[in-house]
Parts: sequence; structure tokens; C-alpha cells
Amino acid sequence: MSIPVESFFLDPEAEGTLQQKVQRLVAEGILSGRFRPGEKLPSSRKLAQHLGISRITVTNAYTELVADDYLNSRGRSGYFVSQTAPAPPAFDLPGRGEKPAIDWSRAIGQRFDSPALPLRPANWQEFSYPFIYGQADPSLFSHQTWRQCALQALGQKDFKILTADRYEEDDERLLEHIQRHILPRRGIAARKEEILITMGAQNALWMTAQILLTQRRTAAMENPGYQGLREILSQTRCHLVPVDVDAGGLPPEALPQGTDVVFTTVSHHCPTNVTMPLERRKRLLDMATERGFVVVEDDYEFELSFQGAPSPSLKSMDDAGCVVHIGSFSKSLFPGLRLGYLVGPEDFIREARALRALVLRHPPGHIQRTVAYFLSLGHYDAQINRMRKAYETRRRVMSEAIARHGLTISGAVGTGGSSFWMLAPEGVDTEELARRLYARGVVIEPGRGFFAADLSPNRYYRLAYSSIAAEKIGEGIRRIAEEIAIFGHSEA
Repeated sequence: MSIPVESFFLDPEAEGTLQQKVQRLVAEGILSGRFRPGEKLPSSRKLAQHLGISRITVTNAYTELVADDYLNSRGRSGYFVSQTAPAPPAFDLPGRGEKPAIDWSRAIGQRFDSPALPLRPANWQEFSYPFIYGQADPSLFSHQTWRQCALQALGQKDFKILTADRYEEDDERLLEHIQRHILPRRGIAARKEEILITMGAQNALWMTAQILLTQRRTAAMENPGYQGLREILSQTRCHLVPVDVDAGGLPPEALPQGTDVVFTTVSHHCPTNVTMPLERRKRLLDMATERGFVVVEDDYEFELSFQGAPSPSLKSMDDAGCVVHIGSFSKSLFPGLRLGYLVGPEDFIREARALRALVLRHPPGHIQRTVAYFLSLGHYDAQINRMRKAYETRRRVMSEAIARHGLTISGAVGTGGSSFWMLAPEGVDTEELARRLYARGVVIEPGRGFFAADLSPNRYYRLAYSSIAAEKIGEGIRRIAEEIAIFGHSEA
């Protein structure tokens, strides 16, 4: 790799001769880590022209740097940062001044850092038994077909889609496929003006909260529920009401008067996996019509139903225009894709489109067109079919192992999804249990983060099978059960 000549600037007020200044520029670049071993320096001619000094001055500076082992010369190839050059310091370099000019503790008007994320090591892939939710399994994904679609999207025919700033508009091909093929599977009929492409479900939830909520409005969400949504709602400073779920999901009768927006996962509750019964869905929609509140439906993992068709979406039953529907390709393809969609009344989508334009204009054109090809050429359905078969096998193996080793499932067993919601014995703290299991090559997800802060029991945990091979599940479950038994004995 070559170091661009634009990396060098002479400070007219710096001390020393021109040669010393050039030497200092190179040495500081190496010591700061900006210039790395093996990288090529600009030629003496180019650097001299760039700095407006004589070439001999640069040549002499390079010669001195070679003598000090900062650089080495490779004949006609030029000068390179030496492999044995003095290494950058291992400590953090101090700031430019002893006291910053800005007090950032006061300058930051709103804080977004939060500790309420699942307890999961960053290197979870290195563990032998990762019961981790929502991550891609490379053995189930067709890299070749994705690559072909990406290359097709890079073709000359799609050059305008790839390079144009579309301002507020989405890829027409992707929008049409979602409208004609994805939404009908959920029973949803929508015009293109009622659909918006988003950067995944997280982005869709954030935009929805920004548009619908203020400090004077009340939002209700499931407890336990998706912790990322709780953080989003907290940032709006709305009045947030956690509503305890039961065996049928969110009970509409528990919604307080004055609720403005209800966030729910009716088809596949996060994280307990229960499905809201049809009669309860009708009651929720009737209450939304009577009281005038909006229902935001996060419809994730609907594709992963192993027996029969998935239950109809809430949006498909919405005759009064009360529901905003959120879908995503992150769980069915891979989380790094960051692509999803919003479906709602045209007035709402118009505001969401304007908000998206302020933040990011639109999702990258190449990604949108690649996904459009992946969907329209049938690769998406083939991918879902592979995942459904693999997950069905893994779920059966895990269910048998859980029963064999005496672990307790708290949520519904169900016929789909990619995880089990578990309950540990009395006295077992699952966060501590997770830390102990690391030493045994096992990763689980403690459940405390899914609950509201003042209602956070520590006995729940989630076991997912999306990232672990079927043949490893039995041994992983055995280790969990054994560690729980050891934990209980030590606590006693």
C-alpha cells in the first residue's frame, strides 16, 4: 500500500531546517501508527513537488531515515517503512492540551449509551456451544447465489440505480416484490405509497417512535420485550408503560387508559415465543379503534413456521388503519444486511419518508437492487426452505435434550422460530450462570435485559439454535444442566 502524498504538510512555524521537518513528518507518521511497516513512501520527486521544496532535500531526509531504520530503500522501487522501524507507543497518547476546551459531560445534550444489551461475549463464535439468537449460520446461506445477485446489481444495466442519489425514493424493483410477493404472505394488501424501505427493523422502530411519540404521549410495550425497543422509547422521553404478557401474549385489557401507541409482537412474541390468539387480536384492534391508539406490529420470524401456515398478521386484520407493520430480512437472510420495511397509512409513511431523508436519504442502491434480484430470482424462498428444515431438526433435537436433562421451558414450545425461553431453578442467577458456562465453551443469553428495570427477574434465559449445529446441541444442553446443578448445590 502506498502512502498518499497528501498525508504530508509542512508547518511553517515548526523548528529546524526543511530536511529536519521532512524527517519529523515521516517519523511522527510511523510513531503514531499512521504509516505502517511495508507501506511505500511517495517518491522524492512527488513529495518535493507537493511540499514546494527541492528534491535533494527530500532525498537527504529519506537517507537519514534509512540510517535510523525508519525506512528501507529497495533500489528503483522506492522507499518503504521498515519492518523493524521503531514501534508506536503501547500507551494512549495524551491530548493536545492538559484541559479540554469543551466539557463534554455538559456539552452532550442527550445520552444514547446503554448497558441494557444481552450479556454476550464479543467472540461468541469461538465457543463450541453458542446458543445465540439472531446470527447467521454460514452453512445455511448460499454465498454463490448472493454473489451472483450482487454482481448483477453492479452491471451496466443497473448503473443508474447503483450510483444515483434517489433522495426519498426506493428501488422500484424491490418495492414491487415486497408489495406483490412478501406482503401477500402476511395477508397484507398495500399500495406503494404505503411502503417504505428501512435499514432493518431497528431503524423502522426508531422512526416510528420519533414520529408517533413525544414527552406528553404514552407508549405501552410488552414485558418482557425487545430491549432495543425499550431503549428507543426511553430516548423519546414518552411515558413508557410495561405490560406483562401471559400465555397469549399482550393482554389488551391491561392497557391503561390514555395509551397513544402500543408496540407488540403478536405473531411471535419476543422473547417468550407465544402467539397471540385470534380473538385477542380482534379485541386489540377493536380497542385501538375505540380509544384511538396506534398499534405497531413487529412481525419478525414469521417465515419460520414448521407446521402449517403462519398466523395472519395484525395488519391483515386492520380495517380501520390503526396498525403500522414492520418487517425485516435480517433474520431470514443475515443481520449484517440491515434491510427491512414499514407498512402503514399513507400519511404516516409520508412522514417516515421525510424523516429517513433527513437522516440517511435512502438505503444504499446496490444493497436494495441486490436484494431485489435475490428475491425475484427465487433464492429467498430457497433460503427460507433450507432454514426451516434445519431449524425444525435443531428444535426437535433441543426439545428432546431439554426434556432429557430436566431443564424448564418457560415460554410456549410452539411450532416455529429459532429459540426457547427458559426458566432456571429458584436461586439461580442466569447472568452468573452465563459467566460460569463460558469456561465450559457454552454461551447462553440471560433474560434480565428483556424486562423493565424495576421488574427484572434473574431466573430467565434464552437458548437459540440458529447458530449451533444439531449435533452439538445435546452436549451443550448437558453442560448447561450440569452447571445449573452445580450452581444450585453451591448456593445451598
